[in-house]
Parts: sequence; C-alpha cells; structure tokens
Amino acid sequence: MHGPDATLDSDKNVSGGRWTPGDHILWRYRAHAPGAAGTAGAGGPDGAGGAGRLGRTVAVCRPVTVVRDDAETLAVWVAPDTECVRPVLADGTELHREPLATRYTKPHRPFRTRWFGAGVLKLARPGEPWSVWLFWENDWTFKSFYVNLEAPRVRWAGGVDSEDHYLDLVVHSDRSWEWRDEDEFAAAQRAGLMSAARAAAVRDAGRRAVDAIGAWGPPFSEGWERWRPDPKWTVPLLPADWDRTPARLSS
Repeated sequence: MHGPDATLDSDKNVSGGRWTPGDHILWRYRAHAPGAAGTAGAGGPDGAGGAGRLGRTVAVCRPVTVVRDDAETLAVWVAPDTECVRPVLADGTELHREPLATRYTKPHRPFRTRWFGAGVLKLARPGEPWSVWLFWENDWTFKSFYVNLEAPRVRWAGGVDSEDHYLDLVVHSDRSWEWRDEDEFAAAQRAGLMSAARAAAVRDAGRRAVDAIGAWGPPFSEGWERWRPDPKWTVPLLPADWDRTPARLSS
C-alpha cells in the first residue's frame, strides 16, 4: 500500500528484515484528521481492533535507538536530550497550557525540542493497540510503566508510524494501575477528532490492556526494569526530513 493513508494493520518491516540493536530509527505519531473519524467502515478506525488510516501530517517524531526487534517485541530507547518534534499551538503556546475546550480546535504547528529528564524505554508487541513505556529516575530508580493506547504501528524502512489515542494507563510496581488523560480523551471526541464508535473501540482496547496488566505477562513480567542502555550508544539525530512520507508503509 502506498502513500500516507496506509492502513494501520502491520508491524512487519517493509524491508523484509529486522533492525539491529543500536540502529537509529524514528518513532512517529501522525496527527488526527478533523472530520475524518468514522469514515473507514469495517476494519477501519471504528473497527474493534482500533486500526485506521494514518493522517497525512506527522505530529510527533522521536529519534530512537533499537534495543530489540524480533517477532515478539520491538523495543527502543529514547535517550535523554534527544532532539524531538512535538506539536504546540500556532502562537507557540504549550498544549498543556491551553484549556481543554480549545486545545484541539486551535491550529497546531511542529516544535523542535529536547527530551527532558531521564530516558524512556518503549516496548511494542505486534498487533497490540498500545505500547508499554518504562520510566526511571535519573539514578535509575524505577518509577512506573505507562501504557500508551495507540494504533498498531506501521513499519517502514526508517521507523514506525502510529496514531495516539489520547487515553493511557499508569502501572505501578505493585501492579496497581490507574487511567490517565481521560479529560483529553473526552476533549478530543468533542473536537471531532474521534468518533463515538472509535472512542468505544479505544476504551475496549484499554480494558484489554487492563486484562494484560492483571495477567502480568509480557512485557511486564520480562524484567525490563533492570535493563540499561549500552554506554557506547550515541544519541540519534533528528533528520531534516523527519516528516517525510515513506514510499511504502506496509508490504
């Protein structure tokens, strides 16, 4: 499938191979297209799997280092001080400072910034509509897991593309958990960025993530809290064409 509207249904590398630990790739999230929610029909954004079509604009881009890439897990490291791209309002206002009533209705623009604080490890399993992030303090004291609800990743030669679904969960070391960003999830629906049917599918994905937390299987049970980056790794650079549209997004 060609172009930026490739269906979010594949974690398969379009090159036919796997990335090697230490490789630098891009982890990106496409922007939601206002008014497009609910247009795809069966198997699209309103389907039970939560998969849909990629928006045309890259909203978030993070250069990352590959930790592991196999049939079970794609693991990547966002190093401290990595130059990234995230959206701000057109006037430069940080999104979290804008009231929810207008946060998703005012125009956005990309903003280049640095990853602040300790790094984060991201784990993604093929086909799952979420990724699991691990956060540490600067002294490597483990803080928490973070389950980011998102569309299954589409892989291309330079990295992976997805779409963030606003709603998230925080998972503590004692296996307790809590919802996060429910207010943003509701605001995105009011702004027309997510139909009621798609929101229901995302909420269902969240419940399945809660089941996975309760079962405490991979990746929670795999000891990633003890993982450390290779000290020889360099911080990946943000390329000038970070927002490029790949020639192919899925095979």
